[in-house]
Amino acid sequence: MKLSTQLFRFAVSGGLSAIVDFGILWTLMRFGMDYTWAKAVSFVFGTTTAYLINRRWTFQAAASKRRFAAVVGLYAITFAVQVGIWAAAYPWLLDAFGDQTAAQVCGFVLAQGVATTVNFAVQRWVIFR
Repeated sequence: MKLSTQLFRFAVSGGLSAIVDFGILWTLMRFGMDYTWAKAVSFVFGTTTAYLINRRWTFQAAASKRRFAAVVGLYAITFAVQVGIWAAAYPWLLDAFGDQTAAQVCGFVLAQGVATTVNFAVQRWVIFR
């Protein structure tokens, strides 16, 4: 499959997964969960959604234990990077904007942007090649 097709499909699946991720993050924080824990939980749901869509639709790969283990390893690294960026950026953004929703959106976009770039590169050229 062409790179441009995979990039388009990855963007669509990423958009859907980001809606799941941010929706859960926003909801958990509205119910009083700590921002770092809320991001950790939302990440798990968002990345599970992304994996399921990307394996079948974006990269059209058959199920395999080796591939699944590789994705779990990648997501563990991505989890640390994304939650780390979120945990560092959110308090600073909240202070800078003075608005929880603006800080959530900006922090989410920043952390998600880094994670998405790493995920696509590793999945495209290592896991689902």
